[in-house]
Amino acid sequence: MADYSGGSLEADHLCVLVHGLWGNPNHMASVARALRAQYPPDQVYILVAKRNSGSFTYDGIELGGERVCLEIEEELEAIKSRGGKITKLSVVGYSLGGLVARYAIGLLFARGVLDGVECMNFTAFASPFLGVRTPLRGWANQIWNILGARTLCMSGRQLFGIDKFRDTGKPLLSVLADPNSIFMSGLAKFKRHTLYANIVNDRSAVYYTTGISKTDPFTDLSKAKVHYLPGWQDVVLYPQNPVSAGAPPPAANTEPLPALAEKWARRVPFVLALTLFIPLGVVAFLVNSAVQTVRSSRRVRLHERGLAGVPVKDFRVNLWIKEIREAVEDAYENLNSSQNQEYLDDGGSASFAGNEDGEEVDSDGSSGSGPAARRILALERKQSRSLDAGGFPTLALAPYQFTAIQALDKLKWRKFPVWIHKHRHSHAAIIVRMDKPGFEEGHVVLRHWVTEEFLV
Repeated sequence: MADYSGGSLEADHLCVLVHGLWGNPNHMASVARALRAQYPPDQVYILVAKRNSGSFTYDGIELGGERVCLEIEEELEAIKSRGGKITKLSVVGYSLGGLVARYAIGLLFARGVLDGVECMNFTAFASPFLGVRTPLRGWANQIWNILGARTLCMSGRQLFGIDKFRDTGKPLLSVLADPNSIFMSGLAKFKRHTLYANIVNDRSAVYYTTGISKTDPFTDLSKAKVHYLPGWQDVVLYPQNPVSAGAPPPAANTEPLPALAEKWARRVPFVLALTLFIPLGVVAFLVNSAVQTVRSSRRVRLHERGLAGVPVKDFRVNLWIKEIREAVEDAYENLNSSQNQEYLDDGGSASFAGNEDGEEVDSDGSSGSGPAARRILALERKQSRSLDAGGFPTLALAPYQFTAIQALDKLKWRKFPVWIHKHRHSHAAIIVRMDKPGFEEGHVVLRHWVTEEFLV
């Protein structure tokens, strides 16, 4: 990593790389390497954020953003003290790091740091802008939405949208996308907003959230025709028209019966292994989650008391650029389990079956939330119907997610869908998180970014 990070005092452009959940700076090595291969040390200075490594990513987006903000300010000061001068800033986030980076940008804006630099690029690779809760039917998805939010400490609560950030009463994801917030004002200062989103096999962050979309046109690629950008090796798709109907259905399986029987026989040991290791893995995961929750809680307490190396009081700035027109906090109290169907019906309405605590919630969003909450939910559903679905059914997202889509899309993102074919762990492959066979298509993505998208 040392060979690619840093830079010379002649460089006037600082690019900050922020890794994701469970990550460490080495996860961004290929990103740094691709950037350095295109731009020499006297042109671009590279900072790979370090303070959120490993289990520290459990501590939440807010704490992570404060740590990254401090790192950026310290690096700017260190470069200045050595005689350099940074006049341009770019920020790159991978996975959860995209959200952490957005929080840090809001703090930099509020503290006046962005006034002294030209904001160039904000890039996100597979970042869950809308959270990670599953907008699908069935008990399995409900279990995932409930347990997943409670096994990743504060980061899990924020990613699943069941937190209430400070005194707003809203999920942090909603505050990050509020047009009146420092976070959106800071993000808007960047000249270019680019995202790369996997269309298949991203088990950590699916397309609708990484692509900031209320639809997923890639759910059945056997019935679709995919349009690639010429010259990008069947990996990067056209952003404006990535897919259309019309591909022929796949040919029927014509393998002879003995061959099929032999294939399934070879799978028997694997299936038996799964029946043994999956229960053990689940138990180990839950035990580790409990341990990490305790450790994270301890770190958060130290952080809040200013004993973790971050001057917390300096970063607890006013979140709002101007006063919010109406207090709507109570509208978000029952959203955490609102996705119990896969798509909205033709009229654009959703029927919510339950909230976080399992109590019944009727189709107008009530459950003791009152008329104000019902009016807000009705308004946000009306807004969601006004969005162009492009002929694809609308996913049953929560109202705050539809609102976030509308707000974020005003930044005019350059959205690039990515199809990783050679490996099923596309979330890691998209940035070549490690040197591994099958991840080489990620180099195509990184090369496209540094040569076609990165402004210097």
